[in-house]
Amino acid sequence: MVTRGQHRRRRSRRAQLTLIALLALGAAGTWMTLRSTPSPRMMADTTTTSTSVPAVPFDMSFAGDTELGSSPIVPSNPAAYLLPLRSALHAPIEFANLEGTMTARGYSKCGVGHSFCYAFRVPTATASAYASMGFNVLNSANNHSHDFGSVGAADTSNALIAAGISQTGLPGQIAYRTIEGRKIAIIGFAPYSSTNNLLNSVAARQLITFARTHADFVVVYMHTGAEGSSAVHVTGSSEFYVGENRGNPLLFAHNAVDAGADLVVASGPHVLRGMEFYHHHLIAYSLGNFVNYQNFGTGGVLSLSGILHVALNTNGTVHSASFVSVTLTRSGQGIPDPSGAALRLVKNLSTEDFGANAAQFSPSGIITPPAKS
Repeated sequence: MVTRGQHRRRRSRRAQLTLIALLALGAAGTWMTLRSTPSPRMMADTTTTSTSVPAVPFDMSFAGDTELGSSPIVPSNPAAYLLPLRSALHAPIEFANLEGTMTARGYSKCGVGHSFCYAFRVPTATASAYASMGFNVLNSANNHSHDFGSVGAADTSNALIAAGISQTGLPGQIAYRTIEGRKIAIIGFAPYSSTNNLLNSVAARQLITFARTHADFVVVYMHTGAEGSSAVHVTGSSEFYVGENRGNPLLFAHNAVDAGADLVVASGPHVLRGMEFYHHHLIAYSLGNFVNYQNFGTGGVLSLSGILHVALNTNGTVHSASFVSVTLTRSGQGIPDPSGAALRLVKNLSTEDFGANAAQFSPSGIITPPAKS
């Protein structure tokens, strides 16, 4: 068996071989072609990786789906709406999935008379509310990133740039952050051609391999899986919602780790899911809804959420990890949940879905790998 250490030493050569193979496959038109010379916006900060090693691994925090209404129905003070979870989220890198757009322009994808279509947009100034929480990476690989067309998507990107927030998830787009001399690549994927497309395994592997050669750590986010209160389990098969193929979360996550991802996190089902360790690397299959404003459903498991904190060793394995329970009010505001209901749910789901590979949880939320992961 090839060890993780041997796998890393071979990556440079494998990246070259992968690129050659993908150039050949490109003629067949299997997926969008990744630019051979990435644009500054899409592949910014691709300098060589640092050789300095921090004495103590740094913390990263991850939240699930965020949605702050849809104009004109938005919080009067979005920063205050987010504030109850600020201290629980605090970390050098703070990540969340951004559902919807930041724009006042464009046309809704729903048109007129569609009762089961949802299009979200908030003012561009909302980006500063996310920044005030400490969010410095937001994902746009989801089914709402183009709710108001290419104009809305562009306005969102510009608003995030102005707020100092890195964006990931649009085609070919990787977010890079450098903390304590170490570069972290975060790549968002969703089952859509308007995003980094998780349904194309060849292109996904190419992007992860590219990030692996330009960063010290690679974190993969996936917006995938069925939705709703009945979707708490990872099925191990392709999952569908209203007839749409949302991908196979387990297969994609495993392939991402095999391609070089150090950590995989997810949301999209709008409920919490379990966590497992695969080849000594943590996979969190859904962090649920972090916050919303009068749009997503609440009640029961739909109101349970959480914040994942992870620090990685230099070889990409987990140095420390923890889960903070969150609950959503009836309006969709996320607040701390001292009862630990979300933690108990994730612990049970992990055991039920992953057995011997399930992440282990202490009563206080400390996450450890199983005896054999």
